[in-house]
Amino acid sequence: MTQRKYFGTDGIRGRVGQWPISADFMLRLGRALGVVLRQQKKTPGHPLVLIGKDTRVSGYMFESALEAGLAAAGVDVRLFGPMPTPAVAYLTRSLRADAGVVISASHNPHHDNGIKFFSAHGEKLSDEIEHAIELETDAQFITVDSDDLGKVVRVTDAVTRYAEFCKSTVPEDFSLAGMKIALDCAHGATYQAAPKVFAELGAQLFVIGDRPDGFNINHDVGSMHPQALQRAVLDHHADIGFAFDGDGDRVQMVDRSGVICDGDDMLYVLARSWRKRGMLKGPVVGTLMSNFGLQQALAESDIDFIRANVGDRFVLQKLKEHEGLLGGETSGHVLCLDRATTGDGIVAALAVLEALKLEGQDLVAARQGLHKMPQIMINVRAKGAREALQSEDVKKALAETEQALHGRGRVVLRASGTEPMARVTVEAADETEVKQLAQKLADVVKSVAERS
Repeated sequence: MTQRKYFGTDGIRGRVGQWPISADFMLRLGRALGVVLRQQKKTPGHPLVLIGKDTRVSGYMFESALEAGLAAAGVDVRLFGPMPTPAVAYLTRSLRADAGVVISASHNPHHDNGIKFFSAHGEKLSDEIEHAIELETDAQFITVDSDDLGKVVRVTDAVTRYAEFCKSTVPEDFSLAGMKIALDCAHGATYQAAPKVFAELGAQLFVIGDRPDGFNINHDVGSMHPQALQRAVLDHHADIGFAFDGDGDRVQMVDRSGVICDGDDMLYVLARSWRKRGMLKGPVVGTLMSNFGLQQALAESDIDFIRANVGDRFVLQKLKEHEGLLGGETSGHVLCLDRATTGDGIVAALAVLEALKLEGQDLVAARQGLHKMPQIMINVRAKGAREALQSEDVKKALAETEQALHGRGRVVLRASGTEPMARVTVEAADETEVKQLAQKLADVVKSVAERS
């Protein structure tokens, strides 16, 4: 990944209008994807690529550029319009496409955007394929002969197809009748699909964040701002609430008392229910950021837990390596590989609701055995912040922090994969100590960065 020119840990992302998040780059990127797919295709005919997007105003511009580049390479295209990222992953498999493209910057504000790719199997592209696309992006732009150009068609039933898939992940007799559920769609890609799924399963809904205007995606709503969902749950006396992010691949929960519950809570509820029902295979996979309290709580239930690097692609790799089914991030990326090939906020929410109904519990009761440790994360934003992590001063400060927490807590120091920033995370039982140790380490990182 360190040799990549454009791709980060989760596709390509940045500020709209600044290279490479520009219309001219997207034109070249579309053609590059098309060339690579044609080189790999072993059957006759044009490759087929699906394109979905979230609700950002810039999505229209990039959609047009990508489809033009793909058509110029001799690739057929199907356009979905606003669709959750996991919906594109599913439909790529369902429609037997060669690849899926999502135009989204996930939980970022509207002035950012990005591109994610899915393989024919509905999974993130391999490092090798991404590298091949990068090389072709910088190559000469050549358009195929006119009689070999790709055709572009807009698909009108994509939301219905995806909604039916979501409902198929729970038993046929599963019903939400009698439940009051609050949904926050972040003015993003789930604004059509999520209310449709939960309403058709019988829930009484209270929906916010379902009026996108191109600019309000993730603005004071969604999984990044769950306070809006808290208010909705309490105001409507809902049994539970779910807040999705802008592209729908992550979800946060709020219980009936207004307590915010994150991906760690979801893993705990699902792991214990699946274990009880004989469905859990392999270890549960978290990340370096998963709370130590989750690890302790799962151990008390004799459930194995391992950590991956931060990023859902790394969680997926660990799950495959250890033949596991359940994993995720604290942020709400939860992978249920018995149901979907990628993180899916709606599918994960339904899995939790299924577990609660089978256990005869609400979310408050189901998470009683999970006691999280205080965790502080400080973002050190500076030009040389990432490079500072290799300095002797920072390494010494990190070792001192680890020694201070030995056997009682954890410290994680890592560089951001997309920004000039280092993240300092400390967790232990004593919140005051956690704050002091995190700030002390962050100050060292900042000092070294500013000197560089």
